[in-house]
Amino acid sequence: MQIELPLAQMTIADKLQTMEALWADLSSRADQLPSPDWHRDVLQERKRLVEEGQLEFQNWDTAIAELRGELRGNSTS
Repeated sequence: MQIELPLAQMTIADKLQTMEALWADLSSRADQLPSPDWHRDVLQERKRLVEEGQLEFQNWDTAIAELRGELRGNSTS
């Protein structure tokens, strides 16, 4: 199946909304998606950095709100 989207006519907000819809669908089927070995390596490294206090996680909703604010020219941080 080939899907064509009017990417040139879509705003960045429209593109992000489309990506979020795709991600939500893929996330609901995570058990069907193979994960490459390098994902495990990256996650282990990030876990180590969090445990050492060198990295902090951010709430997903907060991160999305900040990205949307940046796209609108409003920094929320």
